[in-house]
Amino acid sequence: MTDIERVGVVGCGLMGAGIAEVCARAGMPVTVVERDAEAARAGRLRIVRSLDRATAHGKLGAEQRDAAMARITVADRIEALGDHDLVVEAVAEDEALKLDVFTRLDAVVTGEHTILATNTSSIPVIRLAAATSRPDRVVGVHFFNPVPVLRLVELVPSLLTSPATAARAEHFVTGTLGKEVVRTRDKAGFVVNALLVPYLLAAVRMVESGSATVEDVDRGMVLGCAHPLGPLALTDLIGLDTTRAIAESLYAEFREPQYAPPPLLSRMVEAGLLGRKSGRGFHSYDAEPQRAAAAPAGPR
Repeated sequence: MTDIERVGVVGCGLMGAGIAEVCARAGMPVTVVERDAEAARAGRLRIVRSLDRATAHGKLGAEQRDAAMARITVADRIEALGDHDLVVEAVAEDEALKLDVFTRLDAVVTGEHTILATNTSSIPVIRLAAATSRPDRVVGVHFFNPVPVLRLVELVPSLLTSPATAARAEHFVTGTLGKEVVRTRDKAGFVVNALLVPYLLAAVRMVESGSATVEDVDRGMVLGCAHPLGPLALTDLIGLDTTRAIAESLYAEFREPQYAPPPLLSRMVEAGLLGRKSGRGFHSYDAEPQRAAAAPAGPR
């Protein structure tokens, strides 16, 4: 059994919606907070569509779908999270934005034992914990996109996270949600992104230098290495803006050339070519653009 009975999520983009969905499917009441009423409506629709897809593919019964959705409340005021046992921050991969969220959470969350978790994919947890008066109860709980499908979660205690907080978070993730946990030290990129992002950036540099086309780079890794997605298609799924943000965080920490964002990646982000969520990145997509920062199909 877990002592976590109510879960809050800040942000209802791809990651926040996925985290809310898996918690609700595990039987937990969930409150998701977005920045305004319009974003809250869009976030709720994102969750409904994901549950409908799971039902259409036979992974979820209609009654289970309806029960999961009934457990989810989508709000537009952070005060709605005041009495929750676990609150997961899942906003865009922007340090200033995340710091603001943690400052606000620290002011409104009243529970003496509430865990404040961050889903950051690259920012050191201690920086976010320092924005609160309770750094011992802040921990990194890094899910991967798509959250309902991928089983991995990186558990990232900071230097100030208490052993009890880390243990409670891990028990919830493994016991309640049925995910697999890897523990990692609190350094930029953690395990998965520290390995993955240099690979993605190398693919961008290969295209930038004219060594190979986008199609040939992706086809080479799919057919030659049995990867389910080529690196540039994966970058599109993650979001080029998110990929750049992770790379910048890694480079700022380690100052190693393989982490530096290539100019082509930066120019594409500046042009609004963000990948699947904008309809165009290294590839073009017919699907309706999706708002929110996506995350790796293995990372984030």
